This record gives sequence, C-alpha cells and structure tokens, in this order.
Amino acid sequence: MILVLDDKITKEAKDKINRVLSEEKCIHREITDAGRTVIGVIGKTRTSLEAFKQMEGVAEARLIKTAHKLVSREFKSDNTQVKINQAVIGADRIVLVAGPCAVESLDQAMTIAREVKKYGAVLFRGGAYKPRSSPYSFQGLEEEGLKILAQVREETGLGVVTEITSVSQADLMMKYVDAVQIGARNMQNFELLKCVGRMGMPVVLKRGLASTIQEWLMSAEYIMAEGNDHIILCERGIRTFEPYTRNTLDLSAIPVLRQLTHLPIIIDPSHATGIREKVSPMARAAVAAGADALMIEVHHDPDNALSDGPQSLYPEQFGQLARDIYVIAPVVGKQLDFDYLKKSEVINGFGAKESKTAAFIGEYGAYSHKASLGYFGDEITPVPMKTFRDIFNAVRGGSCQYGVVPLENSLSGSIHENYDLLQEYDLKIIGEVTIRVKHALIAHENVSKGDIRKILGPPPALSQCRNYLDQYPDIETVTATSTSSAVRQVKESGDRQAAAIGSTMAAEIFGMTILEESIEDNPRNYTRFAVIAKEKIGHKKVGKTSIIFSTGNKPGALFEVMKVFSEYEINLVKLESRPMLGKPWEYMFYADLEADLGHPDLAPVMDRLKEKSENLRILGRY
Repeated sequence: MILVLDDKITKEAKDKINRVLSEEKCIHREITDAGRTVIGVIGKTRTSLEAFKQMEGVAEARLIKTAHKLVSREFKSDNTQVKINQAVIGADRIVLVAGPCAVESLDQAMTIAREVKKYGAVLFRGGAYKPRSSPYSFQGLEEEGLKILAQVREETGLGVVTEITSVSQADLMMKYVDAVQIGARNMQNFELLKCVGRMGMPVVLKRGLASTIQEWLMSAEYIMAEGNDHIILCERGIRTFEPYTRNTLDLSAIPVLRQLTHLPIIIDPSHATGIREKVSPMARAAVAAGADALMIEVHHDPDNALSDGPQSLYPEQFGQLARDIYVIAPVVGKQLDFDYLKKSEVINGFGAKESKTAAFIGEYGAYSHKASLGYFGDEITPVPMKTFRDIFNAVRGGSCQYGVVPLENSLSGSIHENYDLLQEYDLKIIGEVTIRVKHALIAHENVSKGDIRKILGPPPALSQCRNYLDQYPDIETVTATSTSSAVRQVKESGDRQAAAIGSTMAAEIFGMTILEESIEDNPRNYTRFAVIAKEKIGHKKVGKTSIIFSTGNKPGALFEVMKVFSEYEINLVKLESRPMLGKPWEYMFYADLEADLGHPDLAPVMDRLKEKSENLRILGRY
C-alpha cells in the first residue's frame, strides 16, 4: 500500500499515521517521490484502505499490485541514484567499474587500478573472496585482498567494490570497501540478502544463473525490506542452451527493468560472454539500450591471471571501449566523463563544505540545466538565469562558481552572443559538454494534438522543428525565452489549446504530458556547451585549447596564423569570426585546437602566434 501525504500535513497527523502502522507491525518507509512525501507500507493491516484515505493528512491511498513492493515503480516513480565513493550510478553520467576478477597481489591490483583510472573508470572491482566451481581453483586472498583494495582506494581515489560470500564477512566489508556485490550464485541466499540490507552500504545485486526478472526483483526486495535502498541491479547473463558464449546476455532486461523498478542498472558483459572479443560489442550495446553503468574485467597480464583471464580486456582495449562509449552515450541522453573523479576533488575542495553553484540559462528542465547535470552531476547546485549576460556577471562577481553556456548547435550553428561575451569578459573555459537535443511536444493531460492552436518555444527550438511545424500551418508559433519557460507558461496559463516544445525532463518537472517525442528535423541535433569559471582550478591532462586572436587588416594575415597550426600539425576543430567590440569592420577570431598550448613543449607555437597576430588570449585549456 502507498500513502501519499498532503503537502500541509501536520507533525501530529504524520506521527499518528506512523503510530498506527507500527502498532499493526507493518514495514513502512517514508520517501520523497516527484516532490511528494510518500509512505510505503508492507504487510497486512487491520485498518482498511478506505480508513487510511479518511485519515488526516492523507491525500491518496492505493494498493501496490506487484509482488515486489518497495523496489517497484508503483512505490517510487523517480529513478533511484546510488552513490559509491564519488560516483553516482543512475544519473546522467555513465559509470565505468573496472578491474580484475580477483585481487592477486598489491602490485597486480595497483597496476590495473592506475590503468583503468587513466582510461575513465571511477570504481575498481576485484574479488577478495572467490566462490569457484572447483574447490581446487584460486579462492581469493580473503582479508589480505580487502586490505589491498583499501590501499588501492587510498592511492588512486577509486571507490572499491568486491563480492561478499558469507554473513561472517560483513564487518570486514564495512571496514575496507565502499560497496559489496552479491554474486549470481548467492542471489537467493536470503540470509545474506538480509545481512547486506542491515549493513546499509551500496549493494550490486547480480542476477542468478537461471533466475527470472521477477525472482531477481524479489531478492532486491529482501535487501530493501531491511532498510537499505542503495541497490544496483547487475545483469551478467543467464544460462541458456547456446554454447558459443559462457552465458546469454539479456539486454532486453534493461527496458523491462526500467518499467518495473526505480533501481539503477549495471551490465557485466565480461561474465555474460566469457570471451574477450565479445565484451566490447556487448558493452556498447548495453549503453545504447539504456544501462547506467558497466562492470568490465581488465587485466594487464590476462594469460597469467588466476581467475577469468580469457574474458579480461587488456587496459588498452578498455581505453578504446571507453572512447566508444563516450561517443555513444549522448545519443541516449548520457555522458561519459573522463574527468569524473578530478571534478569531484575540485568541486568538493578536498573536504570543503561550502555549496558550489553553476548558472545556466532558462529554468529547471532546460537543456542547459541538463548540460549542467551532465557535466557536474549532483555535486553542484544549478542556478537558473534569465540572460547569458547574467551568467557571465554571476561568475565574474563570484555569486556562482561556474557557468554553463551553449556555444554551437549542430543544426542551427553558433550562438554568437556567447562568443561576444567570451571576448568581453575575462573568464576561462574549463570544460565542455555535448548533449543530444531531443525536442518533445508537451501539453496538458488528456489533450490531443487536434486540440492544439498554438505552440510555444524559443527561436532555435522552433527552427530545429520547422519540418514538423510545417505540417500544421494553422497552428500559431509563439516565441519564448527558453524551452523550459515555454513549458512553464503553458502549465501556468491552463490553456488546453497551447503546447510547448521542450525536453522530457521539463515535462516531468512541470507535470505535463508528452504528446510526441523527437519532433526535431534531424536526429543529429547536438548542442555543445562551454563551462566557464573565473580561473582554471586543479590539474588534469589537457587535450583542447580555445583561443581568441586578431590580425592586421592586410592580405594573407589570417593565412599566416593558420600556417603556424599546419607547420606544427595542430588540428583546428573550430574557427569563428566576430566583429571587434567598438571597432567597425575589424574582426576577432575564435579557434578551438586539439592541443595544449600551455604545455612547455608548445611554447614555440605561442611565440609564433604572438608574432603573427595583433592580440592573442587563451580562453581555456581543458
């Protein structure tokens, strides 16, 4: 049963409800879901459903129809996010978990950890206790292995995940690691499930060798019934009649789980296939199907691995897979962030408690808001702004530490205002993020497309949906400042003949209905955002430099600058000209280069550029 509480419920009324549930010996959990306070009730109650509906402070009461109660979508519609060390699984950023099947030595674990971190992993996996089919196989280093995992975390910053095989190991797990894994063979070890439920730490729950999705969810229910909702479901392949791979990876489980549960999903293609060459294709497919994270076995010397060498990727293969995922992720609204851990260190100031903020254009639910979440995750507080200049002023004035501004769209081109503001303000580009823009037609509940008489949206969104809008010549288009503002205006107006172009995120935030998805003219609709700050903070590997420069008004002046890049084999990925402020018919040039112009090795390049240009400024190295 679910009790949805009234927004204005008094403390006395809530205490009375909890007292009734306790007296009737029911398991009950209070959560916030979609902005509402909800109490989930498990167990038979003497008080009837109708009686609960009549209680003071209860806005709604309804039964949960599924056998899995607390882990169901009926109990919680919002997606659960599980934090392990600095990584959040279930948010906009794809999490890579990588490491050997078994911890064999400190040198082995540290070598692999440094390699996988270099290529984008944010969590390290390795078995200290190894349940094996043969009693003569390597069984793990046990507590010594746990100590090695703790040392890996201390030296690399990677959170560590390992398998718990017995209730007796609970205290050691709490002491040494950040998350525990329930292996496939223990998925229905109910005493172990209840134990990790009481431990309260994040749990990776693997699907059993021949378990149905319903049985899997019921195992998760055991954990959550003990009070632990930090559960990640891991699909690792099921045993079928097919002998060409170790198991059959059930990727269809991903969309099924999305409908049935709010828990995040991680895919283990290593155990699913058991063959090194099959791991990367299945990992790529898993991300395309909507997985939140990947668990990949990696070993620097797999031929001599004590466990599962044939399915372990070499570090370089893992690096190539990470680059592939980086390209695939934006297509499904996700990001792979190679600087995930470094950002966490910088944002958190190595222990600083003050809140960090990032300014974005529009309102909550705007694509700029989504870009902010894609770059920073939930570690910063997004702050909406009315204009781009407001963002630059907020960052320069220090009221916001960061700003997120769009620079160019793959369909409608550059956002020239922001290039002009970069010229005007002495701020630094510290990073970038690219998101796919999928426009939806959004309206009030129970409204059909035939009812719509006007559509609201900002000019870029209207332009990007021109082919769709041309199908309805009688519908008026009305400009708004942003997509999220358009959705809010339709919501607040109550006009059932109005619709807005916006993101599915905005529809969820404002409680509106999506009439049609993906109405943009071209599915290759991406926007690149720059992240700006007063200064570059922290140290990381730089792969890109943005500069601004001007040349003399003489023939071949720009060519001379371009020739410098050609001579030093520096790839130019963006060149944009803009009028110089206060100087009619004179121009500044913006360029993005695939090089770190701040590196000492490229000092001659900077000297040549200064020689060939009249003004030169580095906007950012990131």
